[in-house]
Amino acid sequence: MTTVGFIGLGNMGGPMAANLVAAGHEVLGYDLSETAVAAADEAGVRVLGSVAELAAAAQVVITMLPAGQHVQEVVLGDEGVLKHAVDGTLVIDSSTIDIQSARVVHAALAERGLPVVDAPVSGGVTKARAGTLTFMVGGTQDAVELARPYLEVMGANIIHAGSASAGQAAKICNNMLLGATMTAVAEAFVLGERLGLEARSLFDIVSTSSGDSWALHNFCPWPGLVEGSAADNGYRANFAAALMSKDLRLALTAADQVGATLPLSSVANEVFAELASVEGHLDASAVIRQIRGRD
Repeated sequence: MTTVGFIGLGNMGGPMAANLVAAGHEVLGYDLSETAVAAADEAGVRVLGSVAELAAAAQVVITMLPAGQHVQEVVLGDEGVLKHAVDGTLVIDSSTIDIQSARVVHAALAERGLPVVDAPVSGGVTKARAGTLTFMVGGTQDAVELARPYLEVMGANIIHAGSASAGQAAKICNNMLLGATMTAVAEAFVLGERLGLEARSLFDIVSTSSGDSWALHNFCPWPGLVEGSAADNGYRANFAAALMSKDLRLALTAADQVGATLPLSSVANEVFAELASVEGHLDASAVIRQIRGRD
């Protein structure tokens, strides 16, 4: 049994921490949300009152936070992991953040001699609960191997993408592709509707033809076609539109930094930014509502 500190017990972090508890680890938790804390406590997480207290007691610290600024504050701040962790503590950041923040955190922890990996995830809340996430991992080979037993409790696919920040780079590329594909899928259903096609017929054709995609089967924007889809539940979020918008912004920021031009993703970013500004709490598949409203 390992003492694992988990910082960020929200929609993704909560189930991930619960899976570590179920695997027999002692899990210490920290979150600012009373709702998240209550759910984690019910799952067997022992919630502590500060990051400093958690870091001092844990052998492994995992973070799942909204943005790079939060990760830097929690890890590098005066009451953070860097100053209060015991020697040898492994740090796993599973947040999706900007490349620069990931590199800053890696460098600071490495300077103190603490092993660290960036390990953002793909799979959403459903796979977080099932323990079948995909982890895209950046860091040294030694650090990745130290992290692997804990990642395997929470995920089905653990892929070493490369050195520090490579996990974040892979996550940004993956979700950029998802955002562009989801936009195109929504456009296809809107165009098909206006051309008089039945949604079921279009789905059956596209899903067995060259237009098929993961987004079509997992984020189908049309209700009644895919069992368990957010579209069948009023677009209640499995992966929120606001998060998709955030990931597209991260991709475009990274592209600017390396001089890459991303015309399709730039348009998808505009569409999701508009959706997020009014209905960001809805599932990303609700992008079809934004597409319909653009005419």
